[in-house]
Amino acid sequence: MVGIVSFGGYIPRLRLNRGVVYGANAWMAPGLIAAAGGERSMANWDEDSLTMAVEASRDCIAGFDKSTIDAAYLASINHPFEDRLNAGILSTALNLDENIEAADFSGSTRAGASALQAGINAVKSGEYRNSLVAAGDKRITKMAYLHELWAGDGAAALLLGSDNVIAEYKGSFTVTHDFVDHYRGDNHKFDYNWEERWIKDEGFLKIAPRAVKGLMDKTGITGAEVTGFVMPCVFGKVPYQIAGMFDIPAEGVSDTMHQVCGDTGSAHSLVMLVAALEHANPCDRLIVVSFGQGCSAMLFEVTDEIKHLQKRKAISGSLSDRKEEQNYLKFLTHRGMLQQDWTIRAEANWKTALSTLYRNRKMILAMVGGKCTKCGTSQFPKAETCVNPDCKTVNAQEDCEFADEPGEIMSYTSDLLTYTLDPPAHYGMVTFANGGRGMFDFTDYENGKIEVGLPVRMVFRIRNIDQQRGFTQYYWKAKPIIKQEEA
Repeated sequence: MVGIVSFGGYIPRLRLNRGVVYGANAWMAPGLIAAAGGERSMANWDEDSLTMAVEASRDCIAGFDKSTIDAAYLASINHPFEDRLNAGILSTALNLDENIEAADFSGSTRAGASALQAGINAVKSGEYRNSLVAAGDKRITKMAYLHELWAGDGAAALLLGSDNVIAEYKGSFTVTHDFVDHYRGDNHKFDYNWEERWIKDEGFLKIAPRAVKGLMDKTGITGAEVTGFVMPCVFGKVPYQIAGMFDIPAEGVSDTMHQVCGDTGSAHSLVMLVAALEHANPCDRLIVVSFGQGCSAMLFEVTDEIKHLQKRKAISGSLSDRKEEQNYLKFLTHRGMLQQDWTIRAEANWKTALSTLYRNRKMILAMVGGKCTKCGTSQFPKAETCVNPDCKTVNAQEDCEFADEPGEIMSYTSDLLTYTLDPPAHYGMVTFANGGRGMFDFTDYENGKIEVGLPVRMVFRIRNIDQQRGFTQYYWKAKPIIKQEEA
C-alpha cells in the first residue's frame, strides 16, 4: 500500500481585508466590489514560497524519523531562485540527510499535483522509503486587479510512503493541453491573464471533466462512492458543476477557502487536500483535481491509520492563528510594489560569502548547534570548545537541533533606527529549553506586546535580500507566542 503518511500546512498569520483593497482602488476599478468580501492571506515581508513550504514541511514531518526520507520535492510558480535548487534549501533547512534526491517543480498551477504524483511514483518504484512533497506560493499580482483579491499565500506538505498510510493512493489520470488561461513570460513580474468566461467555459468545464472521467473509468469508482471532491477554482460554482456531472454529492465538494485565504496557486490543491484530511474518516474517498495547462485527477482512500496520526497544526490551525491587516500600503510594500525612501541605512551591502554559507550551512539554514558529549551542555552555534566553564572540553560536540526547541525571550530591544521593512525592528536574546541561547531577530510580533519571559517558536525566514545580485539570505527568527495565538 502506497499513499499519504502524514500532512502539514501553513497559512501566513496576516490576513488582508479585501474591502481595504477595494476602498483604495474603487476610484478607478469599481468592479472590484464583486470580489471584495472576506479576506486573503498575506505573507509577511520576510516570507516567500520557500519559507512557507519549510513551515508546512516541519508541521508534516514532526515526530517522524528524518533519516527515512529519501526524496524532497518542492513545487511553486514563484520559486525564489530560478537557477538554484530550491528543494535543496528546503531539505537543508529541515536538516534532512544529505544523501537525498531533491527536485523543483514549476511551470503551471498544476505543479503541486505533479510533484505529488512524482513523490508517489518514487515510493511505488521501491527505490525510496518515504518522499516529502511540499508546495508553496507567494502570489504577486498587479494592483487593482481581480486576481489581487482572488489570490492568497500559503503552503502544504505531504509525506508519502508505504508504512502507516493514512490515505491510500488508488490511481490518477492526467490530460495535458497547452490551454493558456494565463502565463508569465521571461523577465516579467506579473501574469498575463486571459478572459474569465473563456477560461471557465472552454477550460475548466471541458478539460477538467475529461480528467475526472478518465480517473473514474480507470479506478472503477462511481460518483456516489466519492465522499470528498477537492478542486481549486476561483469560479466558486464550477467545482459543484463538475461534481454534478458525475453524480458526486454536493455536500462532498470542498470549500475553496476563498473567504478565508484565497487561491494559493500551485500549492492550493495540496492545501485543500490537507484541509480535507484534517476532517476525514476511514473509508472516505477523496478525488483531488488540479487544473493548469491541462488537468490532473487523483483518488485517495482514507484508512484507519488516520486515527493514530499525531494532531497537526495544518490548515485549520494556521487559519485560527490570524491577525487582520488593514494597511494596503503595507501589503504592497511587502511585495516590492512601491519604491519608498528607507533612508541611508537601507543601503547596506548584503553580499553573501557563498563559501562561508556552504561551510556553515547546518548552522545557518538548519539551525543546528552543538551538544557536549562529556557534560551534555547544549550551545548555539556549535564550537570546538564546550561553553560550560566547568567542562571546556575540546572537540566533543555532536550535532544538536534547535529549530524545534521551545524558547523564551531573555532580553529584547525595540529599534526604530535599524532598517527593516516592518519597523520597529525587534531582536533579543532567546534561551532554549535545552539550556542553549542565542541572539535572534523577532518576526510576526505585535509592537507593545513583547516582554521578557514570553515564549517563542523558531521559524525559517528571509534575513535580507541582496537586490544588486538577486540573492535571498535565509536564517531563523523567533516568533513570539502571544496570548491571542493560544486562544
